[in-house]
Formats: sequence, structure tokens, C-alpha cells
Amino acid sequence: MIYLCCDERRRTAVADHPTLNGIHFLEVLDRDAPADSPRQQTLLVRLLKPVPPIPADLSTGNVWIEGGERITPVRVAWIAVASAPPAELVNADEDALLTALPEADHVLVVRTEESGDYATYTLRIGVTPENPTALSGFDPLLSRVDFSFKVECPSDFDCRPQRLCPEEARDEPDISYLAKDYASFRRLMLDRMAQIMPEWRERNPADLGMTLVELLAYVGDHLSYQQDAIATEAYLATAGRRTSIRRHARLVDYHMHDGKNARAFVYVAVSEPALVLPVRTVVLSRVPGFAIRLDETGSADHPDRDPDRALRQNPVVFETLHAVTVRAGHNRLPFYAWGDQECCLPKGAIRATLQGHVDTLSPGDVLIFEEVLGPGTGRPEDADPGRRHPVRLTEVVSEDAGGDPLTDPLTEAPITEIRWHGDDALPFPLCVSARTGPSFGDAFIDEVSVARGNIVLADHGRTIADEDLGTVPAPHLHLAPVSDADRCDPPTRVAIPPRFRPTLQERPLTRAVPYDPDQPPASATATRYPPLEAARPVIELSGRFGTTERPWLPQRDLLASAADAREFVAETEVNGSVQLRFGDDRHGERPAAGTAFTATYRVGSGAAGNVGAEALAHVITDQPGILAVRNPLPAAGGTAAETMQQVRERAPYAFRTQQRAVTREDYADKARLHPGVQRAQATFRWTGSWHTVFVTADRLGAAAVDPPFQRGLRRHLEPFRMAGYDLRVDQPRFVSLEIDLFVCVRPDYFRADVKLALLRALGSGRLADGRLGLFHPDNFSFGETVHLSTVIAAAQGVAGVASVEATTFGRQGVPDPLPLAQGRIELGRLEIARLDNDPNYPERGVLRLAMGGGR
Repeated sequence: MIYLCCDERRRTAVADHPTLNGIHFLEVLDRDAPADSPRQQTLLVRLLKPVPPIPADLSTGNVWIEGGERITPVRVAWIAVASAPPAELVNADEDALLTALPEADHVLVVRTEESGDYATYTLRIGVTPENPTALSGFDPLLSRVDFSFKVECPSDFDCRPQRLCPEEARDEPDISYLAKDYASFRRLMLDRMAQIMPEWRERNPADLGMTLVELLAYVGDHLSYQQDAIATEAYLATAGRRTSIRRHARLVDYHMHDGKNARAFVYVAVSEPALVLPVRTVVLSRVPGFAIRLDETGSADHPDRDPDRALRQNPVVFETLHAVTVRAGHNRLPFYAWGDQECCLPKGAIRATLQGHVDTLSPGDVLIFEEVLGPGTGRPEDADPGRRHPVRLTEVVSEDAGGDPLTDPLTEAPITEIRWHGDDALPFPLCVSARTGPSFGDAFIDEVSVARGNIVLADHGRTIADEDLGTVPAPHLHLAPVSDADRCDPPTRVAIPPRFRPTLQERPLTRAVPYDPDQPPASATATRYPPLEAARPVIELSGRFGTTERPWLPQRDLLASAADAREFVAETEVNGSVQLRFGDDRHGERPAAGTAFTATYRVGSGAAGNVGAEALAHVITDQPGILAVRNPLPAAGGTAAETMQQVRERAPYAFRTQQRAVTREDYADKARLHPGVQRAQATFRWTGSWHTVFVTADRLGAAAVDPPFQRGLRRHLEPFRMAGYDLRVDQPRFVSLEIDLFVCVRPDYFRADVKLALLRALGSGRLADGRLGLFHPDNFSFGETVHLSTVIAAAQGVAGVASVEATTFGRQGVPDPLPLAQGRIELGRLEIARLDNDPNYPERGVLRLAMGGGR
């Protein structure tokens, strides 16, 4: 063929011609040849029409083979029609093979005297080799065919020939790649233009050519700056974008946090018997000149109730996290002191009694205990704002076993018993009733402190609804085709997906810990201070493609996202702007072109939400009957985003933190991370077939190491345990002490009073001012030596003590004079000193005081 054509129509036209014949294709009989037939010497030439009669119209002299390198020429021995091969030229197996071919009368069998080499040969049908004119009845273009004798030989490459029309090689211009700014790019292009267009010498800035040169230099300057910026972002130490810092840190398993919003318990006083506040009710910080309740729809007649006007004053916005039913009966819940006066709830209290039959309280509700009157004056303005504490109820008893309202059997007054979570134990004594000083009438005042119901949890952030983020554009760029590709089989054009990263209009995006009102945290303390690592961006994304609308979910990153997961990442920059990044069809789904996105999200996060107590004062609702809105306690938990410098300092070392326990000190350190564990020790023992790690835990307050605690501690330690080691949790070895002291009392003190004060100071309980007694369980732990000087000093610190002398000092029941002589009791690694001085449990240590002097 003269030309390289992709659509060879002539072959079809010749096949449709009534008389004209031509070669269709050629096959070399190699592996399929019969056993006695020579391989690579039989050519099956298939024609478009039946083979002309042999030898009348076609003979051996009309067929010859050209080409070859090492073996040339290749001579033709004989030719025949496959449908009727001569019996004297072929054997029975060859005859069966040839006659069984499809349309055997179209196949010309050519036997050669030798096999060719690996070069390309050409079989021609013509008059003679000296006169290669096409034979009569044969098409001149289809009277020849290129082939190879070695077509069935093993090869690593495709034997299909490529039809290439390569472009001529071009001389690359000599360009200086040191050009990096506008001036150097402009000089470079002018030098190049002087070489390829020497007749163009215009340098006037108004010339169109100069305008184009300077425009391209300007674009090149920006591209060069972008290249430099990309190189800068490639390293943690030099990156300037927050997104780059986050991704570098993620490579070493360090998660950069963007902070979280603040939470506040909001008290809502109402006049209605029952009123429902829905979730996402907006609460605002105090704005002068506005009413407590603002109308949701606005009010032209009452501008002081217009929420839009109030929001334009930039107040701090909170929104409720759950629906709540507020009741007038929960505005103020007085404590019931069973007829006693001048009472207080002690520090550490976890239960109380309320006045009245409050059957509308239920476990899970939050109450805030608040001092509303000054104990010494009875005035509201003298109440201590620090005497406020939230609790989450775990038990509410308003009825007796028979279902009747619970009452005081003495006075028949209705009461309600409440209990709250241990983590919410009172951190200070709470005065319930008191008597004023002489300057204020020496009067008894009740309800110094009360419980507040109608508490709803709210967090910092304002909702932005249905913001239009635009539509994913269609691709308009494609990858450049490969220059050496087969021109008759061009590669499929690969579109470059457009980069669709919409930016939110408002900032900063709220980061909050999800809150489930059906399964709230067990305590009010845990509710106010959720873990920072659980914070997530508060944003809902909806993508509409055609008539189908689907939600997209935010994730911290897309590394674990499936290819079809509709997920995205909200990436925050230094200025607080947020871009949304979607997947690439490998890690997360790529949104299809034409998808329109809308976003509903919240703005407001970080320490800006940590407003003080009494800062919140307005609520946006159309429901009447709201008397007051306030936050008795400061908002808490608002955390600023981690800075880039902090990540640079922490990320390179965070992955070095050992997350496994190898030595016994490792097990002890990990056990101390468990809540309620004061200290711990670990011991390795060979138990016959493997090592067992015995973890001995010293709980706060000498709480028992019971089976539930043991299971919890084992679950806590399991992620750190080494394979091949068993794990057990056991009790400490308590060492009971026996101490006898002779105390000389000052003459102006009563011996009984001093002895009582000594028993409290040296006891295992908590003093009235909150201090711990000397032998409180939390004052001693594993292996701590008990010094006699410490006991003498604690006793000498009691008012009325003149002198102290120890007569017995040692382990209980062990008559050893050495500890008293040395002034110390030494304990083993797993031993803890104990002296409860409890007559019910004398085996837990005894303290005996002999008093002298005094009155």
C-alpha cells in the first residue's frame, strides 16, 4: 500500500466487484501443521473470490516472495487450491486440514522450499518477478501482502502493526530556566522573538505585540510565584497555610484540631404550667433596649422584640441542643430540711430532699443549686454567685411504695427525694437556711439556696440555613494525547475534572461535640466539658442532581472513605474561611458535573463563647409566658483552634508516644489514667505457661476494687497489653497501724474537746473545712513510709495541745519496738498504710489517745 489509511474501503469494494479478485489476508501454518508437514513453509493465502484455475490462469511463476535479511530469496515450491490439493503434493493429514478450511476454494496454498527469518516478507501475485504487474483479474493494490514467518514465535509485544504518521522532530529553543519574575520573562520572550521574527523590532508599549509579551510575562510571574508557594507548602517547617500544616501532621497520625464551641446551662423561668421549647431555640447575650422574649417573625409595633435588630448588635448567639418542657413549678424548688434550721448540704453531697410533690422531675433532668440570699444578711444582692452548681439527677422519688405521694410522717408535708451522679458531688458546702447577724436582726432565713429546674443545654453558634454553594461545573480541559499513539486507534479523551471547592460565606464554622438527648452524658460535669477530640464541624450539605437530592456527610479526612461515599472535608484557613473538599472517586465520591449544592451550617466557635454568668438574657420564640432567661453559670468548654506553631512543635513527636505497656512501670502509668485510680503498681509473674501482669490499684477514697471496677480497668488496659501476657487486677495490701499517744492539754482547754479535735485531725475522714484527715486513704499510697514526726506535727497543730509523746508506733499486732525507735514504719512496694480507727472494724488500725492536763 502507498498510503497509511485507517478506513480501508477498497478491500470491501473489490469484494463486491463481480470479477476483480485480491488478497484478503495470509496465514503461516506453524503450530497447527500436521506431524509430517514442514512448519513455517506452508502459506494459506485467502482471496476475496475463488482461486483462479491452476495452472491455466495461475501458476507457480505468478507467485513469488520478496524481502528477508538472512534468508533471501525464499523460493516457491508449488501452489494449489485448498479445496482440491494434488494428492502427490500433500499427505492425508494435510489434505484433511486444507479441505476442512472455511471456503477452501478461496484459499491459495503456497509451499516454500525454506522457512524465512524474522524479517518482514512480501508475497506478490503478478505476471513475473521481472514484470511485477498485477495479474489479469487481480486488483493492483490487493495483489501483495506483508507477513512474517515467525508470527507464532513467543513475543512480549503486540504483533499488530501500528500505523504512525509521526511529526518531524523539532529543535528545542535555547531557553534560560532561571527566569522567575516579570522582568526576566519579558526579556526572555523578546530575545526569543528576535530569533524567530528578526523583522519585528517594535518596542513601543502601545504596540499589540508588546502588549501580548507583557501580558504573558505578567501571567508567568504569577505562575512562578505559585510554583514557589507550592514548594514552600511542601514542608511542615515552611508551610504557611493551615490546610498544608494539617495534612503534613496527618501523615504522622497527628490530628490538628480546630477547637470547639462553648456550652451553657440556660435557666428559663415561665409563668405557664407547661411550655415546650423546641430544639435550636436561639438564646442571645444581653442587648440593651430589648425585651426578654423576641418574636421569631419580628414585630413592627414592638421594635424591642425584633430579632433582626437585635442580631445586628452582634450579640453572642447560643442555640438549645434539645427540646425541653419548662414548667412554672420548676422555677424555684426549695430544699426540705425536715424541720431543722441553719442547715447546709455538705461538700461531697449527692442527695437532697425537696419541698413539695414534684412528680414532673425525672432521672436525666439537670438542676442548678443556687445561693439566692446572703447567709449573713438575708439580702439577694449578698448571695455568693460562686455558690452555684449543676447536677444531673439519677433518681427521683416522689411516691412511696404504695403509689401515694411521699410525705414527712411527722408533719405530713409533701416531699421529693432526689439523688444525682457522683461526678456532680457538691464541690462546696451549700447553705440551705441560716440566721442573720445581729446587725441584720438576728433573724432566721429559709431558702438561702434553692434548686432551679427548667434547665436546657445550649451551645455557642448561629445557624445559617440553605446557603447556595453553586453548581459543579462541567469539565472543559482534557489530558493531552500521546504523540506516538496509533493514528487509527486514537486514545479516548480523558477529561480533567474541574476543581470544585466552594467557600462558606460566613465564619468561623462551629465545631461542636454531637449531643444525643436520648443518651446524654451521665453527669452535668461531663455535659459541660465534652472531649475536644470528639468535636466535629456543624454543617449539613445537600447535593441536587436533576430531580435527585442526596445528603453529604462531613468527615475529619477522606483517607478511610470508600470510593462511593458521599463525604467531604471542611478545611479551615488561618483567617477562619472554610473550603469544602470532596473526594476523587478513590477516597470519597467526586460530585458529578451539574450537581447543585446548598449548605446549612452554624457559625461561632472557640473561646469567644465562654461568656460569663448572667450574660445570656434573650430568647427568640413566639411562645408567651417566658419571664426570664439567664445562665446561672459561665459558659464553658470553648476552645480556640490549635495554632500552626503548636502543630509544628507537637506533630513530629506525637507519634513517638508509646501506646503499649512493656515494663511494669508502663502498666502502672497506664492504669493511673483510668478515672478513680489514685496510683497503681504492676507485678510480672510466671504462671506456668505464660506471664501474667498483676495490676494493683489504689482507688480514690479507698474504694473497693470490686468486680465491676476490675472489668473496667482491664478494658482500659487491654489496648496497651502486649501479646502473650495475661492481665489481672487485684487489691492493695493494706497494712493496719497501731498508734498510742500521750497528749498533754493546755490548762485553758477541755480535754474532751481537744481529744475530739485530735481524733478528727488524725482520722481517716474529711474535716469541716474540706481538708483531709492525716490518715485519709488518699494521703497514703504504695510503699509510702509513715513517719512519726508527721503524726506528732499533725497533733501539735491542734489547738490546745501542749505536748505529744508516742508510746506505741508500728504495725497492728506486731510487737516490734524498732519503728518507734527509728521514728518510721517502712512499707513494701504493694503495701499501703491504713488507720481507720473505726470501732466496727478494729482490724483496720487503732489510734489510742491518753489525755493529760487541761480541764
